[in-house]
Amino acid sequence: MAKAPILTPQTDDFPRWYQDVVAKAELAENGPARGSMVIRPYGYALWERMQAEEDLRIKAAGAENCAFPLFIPQSYLAREADHVEGFSHEFWTVTHGGGKELEEPLIVRPTSETVIGEYMGKWIQSYRDLPLLLNLWNNVTRYELRPRLFLRTTEFLWQEGHTAHATGEDSNAYAEQILRDVYADFMVNVLAIPVLTGRKTAAERFPGAINTLACEAMMGDGKALQMGTSHDLGQNFAKVFDITYLDASGETQHCWTTSWGTSTRMVGGLIMAHGDDAGLVIPPVLAPIQAVVLLVRDEDGAGDAAEALVAELKAAGVKVRLDAQVATSFGRRATDWEIKGVPVRIEVGPRDLAEGMVTIGRRDTGEKRTAPIGEVAHRVTNLLPTIQSDLLATATKRRDDRTVEVASVEDAVEAAKVGFAKIAWDLIKDGGEAILARDAITVRCLQTSDGELPASEDAPDLVAYVARSY
Repeated sequence: MAKAPILTPQTDDFPRWYQDVVAKAELAENGPARGSMVIRPYGYALWERMQAEEDLRIKAAGAENCAFPLFIPQSYLAREADHVEGFSHEFWTVTHGGGKELEEPLIVRPTSETVIGEYMGKWIQSYRDLPLLLNLWNNVTRYELRPRLFLRTTEFLWQEGHTAHATGEDSNAYAEQILRDVYADFMVNVLAIPVLTGRKTAAERFPGAINTLACEAMMGDGKALQMGTSHDLGQNFAKVFDITYLDASGETQHCWTTSWGTSTRMVGGLIMAHGDDAGLVIPPVLAPIQAVVLLVRDEDGAGDAAEALVAELKAAGVKVRLDAQVATSFGRRATDWEIKGVPVRIEVGPRDLAEGMVTIGRRDTGEKRTAPIGEVAHRVTNLLPTIQSDLLATATKRRDDRTVEVASVEDAVEAAKVGFAKIAWDLIKDGGEAILARDAITVRCLQTSDGELPASEDAPDLVAYVARSY
């Protein structure tokens, strides 16, 4: 009788497969409150690596980290009509504290534009104070009707950047810089996920923004996932919160502001972009454990050899873990590490060691080869960048193979059943989005014909990418 698979096959039920991976790889669990999430150590290690890599890029773009309160007075949000309307159905509101009803309800932050706007208005006096470039690593809360771990939860971890500039040209350029040099660079070169960078339509724009830019990725089932967004807020928040400066001639001017964010949703994107029927597949640059040395049996000096190999790999700069838990079967341990997606597995057993050899396995391809134990560190350090580039190439090919250029809205609906549709924006912009919405399809982003960011959605010859999404 055939043994039942540990994970639901992707082709049988992709959402069920996703839930299986999150549970079996010990990434996260549902929290006690509806829609909340407990992130387990291995899942949090992935988030820490994402945070570290993004933080380097954010600081290189000139932003500084700070912290703002979790609670926002309701009156702050009510001052920005478009913003509050866009988030009103997601608010969590506190009406009592210390056993008493509050004089003014507090909103548990869904995002921080309004409270930061209040303080930007205090801190900025002159053009010499600009640009003001801030970033927060915090949590936010949003009410979710259909929560799913990492993808949509009532509370999640993220970074949110907020900046103020002297001119609209500066704010627009900075929003584009964050999208390109921080988000897209991180997603492509660390997560090994190819992303489309483009402009959101007015219907998909962030509440209160004059322009929203996004990184859109294709998941393993052909659906889109919005991986990160960068917003040019114009002067909307500056006028409401009196964020002004004295220019060089002594005239009072309103600032131009931006906001931008990514979240633990990227962990979900990582799972769905690279995972297979055996579990996670983690790119080496991101992996908190790049290689595991798996002791087959602690006999004939194999344990000592495994420990020496771990030390050698650490000295070579590899993030390595020793698994010497031989009381658990080798097969069970190998499967567990496979589910966790560790890029390289090195199997050390007495039989191979008798010939001076060990076995090196790649998680992405499943390929296994024997190698002299003295060459392992050299081979692994060369193998890790190969795995990284191969994962990006595989994900890029899948996206390109499942992106179809179409000439009608009807054809776009059909193509979006299995992937992305690429269509001239002129064929959609007058009522086409409403037609797509009937089949739960949206325009993910707009690009120029040569793949660049459009100056506006009225620019000529724009291309729209449409898809179903998470």
